[in-house]
Amino acid sequence: MSHPPRFDATRAVFRYAFPVSELVQAYKFQARFGVGRYFAERLLAAAAGLQVDAVIPAPLHPHRLASRGFNQSVLLAEPVARALGAPLLRDAVRKLRRVAPQAGLTLEERQRNLRGVFAAQRRFDGMRVLVIDDVMTSGTTLDELAGALKAAGAARVEALVVARTPAGPN
Repeated sequence: MSHPPRFDATRAVFRYAFPVSELVQAYKFQARFGVGRYFAERLLAAAAGLQVDAVIPAPLHPHRLASRGFNQSVLLAEPVARALGAPLLRDAVRKLRRVAPQAGLTLEERQRNLRGVFAAQRRFDGMRVLVIDDVMTSGTTLDELAGALKAAGAARVEALVVARTPAGPN
């Protein structure tokens, strides 16, 4: 790879395709928490055996959090952190500015949209960090999160996602 991602590994439970895509949308935008609990159970199985020092849910900007009413990644991350015996650090990374939704953007637009948007709020010196998110499309969000975590000293950043698109945008 000419530009490898800054995260070290990613695990996805499902492909982001029907019917999973519809379930993710229902969870995020219609607050179907039963779907979220099902996704969390699948993430637990995928996380078995991981050795991490901290679990970080992908952060939402405060305006997005206020409009949605919940951070879907926090709800997914809570049982995973508990099962792994690692602290869930909800506020360890902040989203510094509001950005346009990533859906429908090209890879270059996604990268430009999120460049420098995350900032670690503490040090992670030598830590193995697991980032939890719902969907991985191009990997830009996870790459930017990993960049912020590694700039704060993280030794390893892995991602665990509910679903990954079959292929990112070109």
